[in-house]
Amino acid sequence: DSMSYVALYRTWRPQDFDGLVGQEHIRKALTNALESGRISHAYLFTGPRGTGKTSTARILAKALNCEKGPTPHPCNTCDHCREITEGTSADVIEIDAASNRGIDEIRKLREQVHFAPVSSRYKVYIIDEVHMLSTSAFNAFLKTLEEPPAHAIFILATTEKNKILPTILSRCQIYDFQRITIADTIEHLQYVASQEGIEAEVEGLNIIAQKADGGMRDALSIFDQVVSSTRGHITYASVIENLNVLDYEYYFKLTDSFLRQSVPEALLIFDRILRNGFEAQYFVSGLSTHFRNLLVCKDPSTLSLLEVGPSVAQRYGQQAAQCSNDFLYKAIDISNGCDLSYRTSNNKRLLVELMLIKLCQLLAPVQVAPSVAPPLQKVASATSSNQPSVSSQPPPAQQVPQQNKVQQPVSPAAVLQSQAVQPPRPVTVSSTLQQSQPPKAPMPRMVPPSISIKKPQVMTETQVKKET
Repeated sequence: DSMSYVALYRTWRPQDFDGLVGQEHIRKALTNALESGRISHAYLFTGPRGTGKTSTARILAKALNCEKGPTPHPCNTCDHCREITEGTSADVIEIDAASNRGIDEIRKLREQVHFAPVSSRYKVYIIDEVHMLSTSAFNAFLKTLEEPPAHAIFILATTEKNKILPTILSRCQIYDFQRITIADTIEHLQYVASQEGIEAEVEGLNIIAQKADGGMRDALSIFDQVVSSTRGHITYASVIENLNVLDYEYYFKLTDSFLRQSVPEALLIFDRILRNGFEAQYFVSGLSTHFRNLLVCKDPSTLSLLEVGPSVAQRYGQQAAQCSNDFLYKAIDISNGCDLSYRTSNNKRLLVELMLIKLCQLLAPVQVAPSVAPPLQKVASATSSNQPSVSSQPPPAQQVPQQNKVQQPVSPAAVLQSQAVQPPRPVTVSSTLQQSQPPKAPMPRMVPPSISIKKPQVMTETQVKKET
């Protein structure tokens, strides 16, 4: 009958401390406190959603009010236990702080707390989402929380401990609930499937556990959804189809294309993913996780960090053997950078495609360009080789001794002879020629003829007269 159907997360809510999944430290602490009789007047349960905070509060209320109690093992058969399980107990009051967050509600609570329990040993107040209370409500609650009546016990539950006043925290025993691991979630789902007569593959349950993100309530809700759509036969293919989860096979094929340096194949796989309705950012995040999983497969000491099914783990081991550590380091850096830049990009598809192109080029051989001298350097070197090997400084001129400070006339032959000994001017190349013209072929080297320099002679006055 559809009217009598109860969701699986309500059907399989734990009814004793042994039924808590993934919270072994909480179970030990509370059972030891109950056995030794060290019962506090205020508890604070904090942690992510779906980890068992409210369920533990109800179990603690049953352990305190059980006819055999206080006991760490409530019987779940006496009237008090059954009333608490059914939610009809007059001595266990559950308050939703999200809808009763004002100071008026806390004043009513302060007035009621002084009344003795109706039929139970303790009056237990379970305040869920206590961080939603206003500051004035917290301040009004302080005195009652600090010195409550002997029959009153407060159990506060919250997902955001940082929003609670320090004065409230100092008055409570704080228990931190952890996210439930994938292994514990799969084990519990297998137990539920066996009790409900459901066939389930481990790989499919692994996808459900990953989707739940550490919350058992979420895992049971997803499990219930998949059971309804598959008629009690859960497979890996049916789970990824119902939950719209990106298949591992896409990432394995993409990594193979990266190793083959095949850019077209990588772009076509990404286009197929988009056509199947997946978000590009979800794909990029999953690709980073895929590279991370390949990296942890490289070392036997980190294999425990790989949280996938047996068949998928085997695929990871095979592909990890083909990838070097350097390739995986660079691939994780590139994919993570794309994930960070995705929100601010105007062309998101092009951003992801550029990432895929870079990943395909990681293993491409590096081409080193030959060292070629710049054109200007060629022109300068060619010009310097064409210059004649003659000093740019002219030889020092011979000074004619002067007698009695009177300048003597010089013969025309001596003048011609002195002009002939001047060295040729050095060849220079302008900067304009070096920049605009290509280098020319080297010219033949010209060697200046050897010139003998005669020392000019001083003529007497009689010789000058004869010459003239």
